[in-house]
Amino acid sequence: MKIVFCASEVVPFAKTGGLADVAGALPIALENQGQEVIVVMPGYKAVQNVKNIKSIRLNDKISYSIIGKNVKVYFIENDKYFNRDGLYGDKNGDHPDNLERFSYYCKEALNLLKEINFKPDMIHCHDWQSGLIPVYLKTTYSQDQFYKNIRTMFTIHNIGYQGLFSRQEFPKLGLDWSLFTMDTLEFYDKINILKGGLVFSDLITTVSATYSKEIQTKEFGFGLESILLKRRESVSGILNGLDYSVWDPATDKFIAKNYSLKTVSDKGKCKEDLQKACKLPLEKDIPLFGIVSRLAEQKGFDLLAADIDKICKLKAQLVILGTGDLKYHQLLEGMVKKYPKVISLNLKFDDCLAHKIYAGTDIFLMPSKYEPCGLGQLISLKYGTIPLVFKTGGLADTVNKDNGFIFDKYDPAELLKTIKKSIEVYKDGKKWPDLRFKAMKCDFSWAESAKKYIELYGKKAK
Repeated sequence: MKIVFCASEVVPFAKTGGLADVAGALPIALENQGQEVIVVMPGYKAVQNVKNIKSIRLNDKISYSIIGKNVKVYFIENDKYFNRDGLYGDKNGDHPDNLERFSYYCKEALNLLKEINFKPDMIHCHDWQSGLIPVYLKTTYSQDQFYKNIRTMFTIHNIGYQGLFSRQEFPKLGLDWSLFTMDTLEFYDKINILKGGLVFSDLITTVSATYSKEIQTKEFGFGLESILLKRRESVSGILNGLDYSVWDPATDKFIAKNYSLKTVSDKGKCKEDLQKACKLPLEKDIPLFGIVSRLAEQKGFDLLAADIDKICKLKAQLVILGTGDLKYHQLLEGMVKKYPKVISLNLKFDDCLAHKIYAGTDIFLMPSKYEPCGLGQLISLKYGTIPLVFKTGGLADTVNKDNGFIFDKYDPAELLKTIKKSIEVYKDGKKWPDLRFKAMKCDFSWAESAKKYIELYGKKAK
């Protein structure tokens, strides 16, 4: 089967979030299962700075690199649109010409296929930045024989990001105004690119089974639940995988001591190393909690903030890594001053420290209000760091009482109660090793997810 991946960010070339991890790992997993895959992404300034990756020029506006054995990643280049800092915006907010930038990318991605004579069975689009590809395919390109019978799949990584633009910008898309209706691209008098992808694609997927159901409700649908309900027969959820070549305590180059299920006692050396790095007391007999996250309400920081003082008074330690809303920065900075031997706050992005947190902590806090899939809990399971999560989206699909701690009422008191429960289990010399063993036995490799995608690629649209 011939498959094209269209995504606005791909590891190792450009990344702001989990989309890049998926778009970099899944094509290789598909290639390993005999599929012919290429990837098409914008040729950002960031791509030029990637080390140890050879770039080959196709023409004056297209170059490509290779990942996996032979997955070509094509870069759509245009200095006006992509030769700048920030994939989607800068410190002042979103780039004002994002509609032009990504509509150009979508058109050129389709043009590229004809130019290199790669006619796919499926174009797999990811998030709103590639949402116009199914639209153009069924309108502007519909009379061209080359594009006939090419099918599309659209994956929603987070329905909260929809690509909303002023109706005055609609002519920039090169589409007929008849497509600016409630049934197509119009959304409360604005252009909604994600909506276009949902309406015009043949199949729709999300990154976990539970999230695929949640987004069909008013609570989680962000205004698009009626479209998803209408197309529910075409909506599926496939859990993201984890790249174990990057996330494996047995081979991780960032951590103080490598360990596996057989040598899990060496995890204690990683805990000590993390405590030293974070200037926390070297106490091996109290639980060390970890958070690697954006500091935002969606990630459960409203719950954490409500009872942070009570949490700090428990016999435990907490390491936090990430940046986000100023109010949480300020609150947590105040807590550090009050409890310097309890909290280590690291307001930055630090890949090395992230690895050390996954390896060195005992319990990983991830009380997200909603989480389409989540990678943090998958990583923590592999590292024998027990996840503590709210029952939502991908968290509900991957964490249960056998491998972690889960609470099902989004409430500060429930979070606090579950934290206290986790501390009690940590003290139990029989329950804790058993829980850690089951966590590390979990397998969320991309191979299983790739099989499900291959099966879905062959499914007829409804």
